[in-house]
Amino acid sequence: MTKSGSGRRFSAPHPFVIMFAVIVLMAIITYFIPSGEYERTTNDDGQTVVVNDSYHAVEAEPAGFMEIFQAIHQGMVDGAAIIFFIFIVGGAFGIFRATNAIEGALGSISSRLGGKELYLIPVVMLFFGVAGASFGMFEETLPFILILVPVAIRLGFDSIVGTAMVLVGVSGGFTAAFSNPFTIGVAQGIAGVPLFSGMGVRIGFWVIFMAVGITYVMAYARKVKNDPTKSIVYAIDQEREADDGAMVHEQLTKTQAVTLGILALTLVVLAYGVVQHGWYITEIAGLFLIMGLVIGVVNKMGINEIAEKFVKGCEELVVGALVVGFAYGALVILQDTATIDTILYGVTNMVSGIPGQFAALAMYATQSFLNFLVTSGSGQAALSMPIMTPLADLLGVSRQTAVLAYQMGDGISNIFTPTSGLLLAGLAMARISWVKWFKWVWPLIAIQYTLGAIFVTVAHMFIWIS
Repeated sequence: MTKSGSGRRFSAPHPFVIMFAVIVLMAIITYFIPSGEYERTTNDDGQTVVVNDSYHAVEAEPAGFMEIFQAIHQGMVDGAAIIFFIFIVGGAFGIFRATNAIEGALGSISSRLGGKELYLIPVVMLFFGVAGASFGMFEETLPFILILVPVAIRLGFDSIVGTAMVLVGVSGGFTAAFSNPFTIGVAQGIAGVPLFSGMGVRIGFWVIFMAVGITYVMAYARKVKNDPTKSIVYAIDQEREADDGAMVHEQLTKTQAVTLGILALTLVVLAYGVVQHGWYITEIAGLFLIMGLVIGVVNKMGINEIAEKFVKGCEELVVGALVVGFAYGALVILQDTATIDTILYGVTNMVSGIPGQFAALAMYATQSFLNFLVTSGSGQAALSMPIMTPLADLLGVSRQTAVLAYQMGDGISNIFTPTSGLLLAGLAMARISWVKWFKWVWPLIAIQYTLGAIFVTVAHMFIWIS
């Protein structure tokens, strides 16, 4: 495809370009939305939440020219924990990839798969789906993209499939979660309902949600397996294989087997730490750093070689790491200009005028909209649930349904909205443009939003009747 009157090929916008445009758009919006804010307080669980009916206007401070550029730096500061997590994990996997352990493992098992490669997809996606639904894994899955993209390509799929196994799997679980402490736990705590109550209903919704996501990914994977040219990223993956060199179907060596064992042990320790000790990105980053060093020693790398492989791994993720700061910068604009609370106040006023039978759907639509502005699950719960809870009582909507509307609205857009820094970081790791990813994922997103509406309606009318 070429531009009219030009020999230059069209290229998808760089992630930085997309995010800078979002920041500029947010800045423009601040000139049309009045400034205002809610009072905030700390509840019994130590969570900072807004006080219902406390909204008041404040002096307008729309974003100026310099604020647009300052927001990028402030976003980098605010997102530093995730940014450096990505760098450290990328560096550790730079050491791991230098061992060619994945190539050796694939060379050993490729003949055993014997046309059954497709069944790897549901196994992997269910693993991530359970992790997202039970203990709230999401950001922690980024390292797996570095593993599964090359695996998917070498099994005859493409980088979309490798990325989707991680992102669609964990997002499906996170969205339709049944015991996620960061979404359901926070929202139910604020709503004043028993912690993790209604689990049986949510597990049923989770099964349906995961089945749809797995079916969608498998259907695309089968098409690519039968005809690689049908891949949305065919040209990109061809270049990737050229850059990486021809795949050598080597057999797994003893050292590579030990290397894979170290990786497996790391993942077991990660799961244990997250579940039993509440580990988050700082502890996980330290764990992967230890993994990288141990792998380097086991593979008899010199100290300087370990450092060089670590730096190379970091270099490959510069875009993926820094784009997180751009995403945080968009939120900085709304926070610093005191417009985000005004938006919340406006949409909740709209919902309050909706007839009772449609109130639950209106709350779901509101939460879906808010997630474009607040991509943190617990952050959105803290912002919206103190307002949505009394509103649900007023409109005759069960508080359980209000929590369901929140979790569905909070989760679905996480794998397509350009304000999700973590999505863009994952796509950068996979070397997939947001435009190509959106082209592939939008039908699934439409299906998931429809499912969310059905779940909320069924819960409101037949299950959790207020």
